[in-house]
Amino acid sequence: MRVLLTGASSYLGAETARELHARGDVVEVLQRRPSEIAAELGLTEHLADITDLAAMARAMGRVDRVIHLAAKVGVVGSYSEFHDTNVVGTQVVVATARDAEIDGLVYISSPSVAHIGTSLVGVPATPADPDHAHGHYAQTKAIAEQLVLKASTPEFPTVAIRPHLVWGPGDTQLVGRVVARAEARKLVLVGGGRALVDTTYISNAVDAIIAATDRVGLVRAEALIVSNGQPRTVAELFTAICDAARVPGPTRSIPRAVAYAGGAVSELVWKATGRRDDPPMTRFLAKQLGTAHWFDLANTREKLQWEPRVSLAEGFEELGGTYS
Repeated sequence: MRVLLTGASSYLGAETARELHARGDVVEVLQRRPSEIAAELGLTEHLADITDLAAMARAMGRVDRVIHLAAKVGVVGSYSEFHDTNVVGTQVVVATARDAEIDGLVYISSPSVAHIGTSLVGVPATPADPDHAHGHYAQTKAIAEQLVLKASTPEFPTVAIRPHLVWGPGDTQLVGRVVARAEARKLVLVGGGRALVDTTYISNAVDAIIAATDRVGLVRAEALIVSNGQPRTVAELFTAICDAARVPGPTRSIPRAVAYAGGAVSELVWKATGRRDDPPMTRFLAKQLGTAHWFDLANTREKLQWEPRVSLAEGFEELGGTYS
């Protein structure tokens, strides 16, 4: 296939581009600034914002399928900033792909689009809920997922993939932040770290995205959760990451209510001072760390003909090898 991938500068985007290229697909990437993966693999690269209608139309000119991963992530920024990229940008991607008669669009979403703050215990993918999702990121991703799935037709099939907490060697988000806080002796659990959560090793997330790209015409108009299917407590996950990185594990905990209140204060301070980095705690993060969220993968396995091939134990072993 000829595949256009938006957001190749991200961890998940770069690894997806790498795997597509390795199996022989022709990969083109699009993002605002030059990406390391394009330079490394010699990929055709489009430098543009996904809200640029003309640029997106040009990028669609020679491809068969699209993987739309570009997004504004995090918690810092106004609602309009998130909406412009995550909603308007996705509208442009959908419109230009449909006009170019692309034969499949895979949208990379997030389980947060359907997480309203209560425990999720062994549940399948439930509908995106922008009215009750927490935070600008989750709300705008939920709206974008809805419009992607609504656009699906037999001639223009679409599917949404929701990878949950992707990590692995080179990850600067989950792994990088846990390790940095552990090194600074600031790694704290919420509610004792007893919440049971799913995560996704990077190879498994990439495999699922590629399976969706191959099978989009068969799966169309569905949202599918992706994870390792091996829920662990937050305390176990943090300890395993710290052990792999050879840094001290978490030893302190704060009540969930205290973490939530602290997150609310941090958000207010960051907004008032105009800081652009992420605060150490947010209300959404407090809920994520203190509330169970793990999923039933039966529908994903069936529809994508996919299985996680790297277990958590194997993933942590690979992660540890990068710190030796």
